[in-house]
Amino acid sequence: MPSADHKGQPRAVVIGAGMGGLAAAIRLAAGGCRVTVIETADTPGGKARARTTGAGPAAMGPTVLTLKSEVDALFALCGTTTEAEVTITRLPRLARHWWPDTGPLDLHPDRDANIEAIRAFAGNSEAQGFARFDAAARALYQAFEHPVMRAAKPDLAAIARTTLTQPKLWPALLPGMTLDRWLTQFFRDPRLRQLFGRYATYVGGRPSHTPAVLSLVWQAEAQGVWAVTDGIQALALALARAAERIGIRFHFATQARRITRQSGRVSLVETDQGHHPADIVVFNGDPRALTDGQLGEAAQSALKPPGKPSLSAWVWSFAATPEGPRAQELIHHNLFFTDDPTAEFGPIGAGRMPDSPTLYLNAQDRELGRSATIERFQIILNAPPNRPDHKDEDQSCHDRTFPVLAQMGLTFSPPPGPEALTRPKDLAQRFPASLGAIYGASPEGALAAFKRPVARTGLPGLYLAGGGVHPGAGVPMALLSGRQAALQALQDLTSPSTSARTVTPGGMSTASLRTGQKPSR
Repeated sequence: MPSADHKGQPRAVVIGAGMGGLAAAIRLAAGGCRVTVIETADTPGGKARARTTGAGPAAMGPTVLTLKSEVDALFALCGTTTEAEVTITRLPRLARHWWPDTGPLDLHPDRDANIEAIRAFAGNSEAQGFARFDAAARALYQAFEHPVMRAAKPDLAAIARTTLTQPKLWPALLPGMTLDRWLTQFFRDPRLRQLFGRYATYVGGRPSHTPAVLSLVWQAEAQGVWAVTDGIQALALALARAAERIGIRFHFATQARRITRQSGRVSLVETDQGHHPADIVVFNGDPRALTDGQLGEAAQSALKPPGKPSLSAWVWSFAATPEGPRAQELIHHNLFFTDDPTAEFGPIGAGRMPDSPTLYLNAQDRELGRSATIERFQIILNAPPNRPDHKDEDQSCHDRTFPVLAQMGLTFSPPPGPEALTRPKDLAQRFPASLGAIYGASPEGALAAFKRPVARTGLPGLYLAGGGVHPGAGVPMALLSGRQAALQALQDLTSPSTSARTVTPGGMSTASLRTGQKPSR
């Protein structure tokens, strides 16, 4: 068994204070470890970041929170509750959807309400198609939840047993059955195929290339969506505060430089501020940073390189007064669809800016009981990863965003400038080795979900967490990855074997949260 510190506690170092890192840190501390978290940024949250505006922090990262039970469990381990730490609201609607000439169509966390909404929008036949799609997605979700989402790694034997006893699942699992193709079995209306195909982008893929099984993402959202008043970054801050109260030490504005090995297992994390002895190291960053050698040779050989990167994004984050006929119709989550999906995903697949993007708009202050003249907004356009710098990129992105919204009845005063825009190249710079991808490895390809890195690596004592790791991208999946990293680490501490394992496919501080972090925005 690895050595412990002078208090008899195993020493754990978590590199990166994103949602996966926070989850791992809290669970390791609850398991008896002495935990230190190292983070390059000056606040926790990873991709859950915000831009300061006159109306408060405007989200620059994830805005959708599902599977709230994972958050509740972490706060419970810290001796508190989610509601005691953040202001959180279960939204009455999942999202509102517009097309250039039609809409809105609202979807709800209620199956019957969705059937009626689709019947009013597209007719009885499409409502019946939705009922069948919803049942199929629910069956897939139930079949894959435990052997995949909540397992340390995908359990192929359990999946096989489940699918053999449920023939109704087989069509979604056929080779070459993409989400696009799968949806044609339920919907004739191209708008509805476009809407439910959109869930491929939630995990960083294109509907025409993402396996049909990922229609289960719809079912995760259909269980309910929550909004934190000041955004997901406020949730990260609250988790970090609660973690510090149970003894976890945070070191912000510090860069991890190297993970060192001694006697065949991790022994030390070197940073630009000093070093931290470690019996356990959890890396909460893009796994490609390890395989690229950015944290040294010991970590570089601990796992296989990830697959091709997922989608990236252009993200506008700003405060303004909304104007026009759509201004009063916005809810918390809104989608303005292009009338030609091929003009979006075709160029993205070729590495170019989409000719006609769908626009996701988060009206951050809506449906939360807040009323203000100036509101906070986030607008996202899908983008290809690893995109080279282009001189006119900001103007091109502006021209594909705000004139389109104006044609659909929505303008902003004042309109945001380039300072409000986060580009793929900005994401690539902020998150080393990500290539700008915001969902880790791409979900495209029949076996992509089974090729993601898992928590346990080939270097004893080194574990992975975050959206680039199994079970996948998104806040709840990152929290589940942190759970798995901690569980595997704690199990291995009591394992009699200390021999190195074979490689499994499968941000960074020195001050406390109180002293090392800048004032809350």
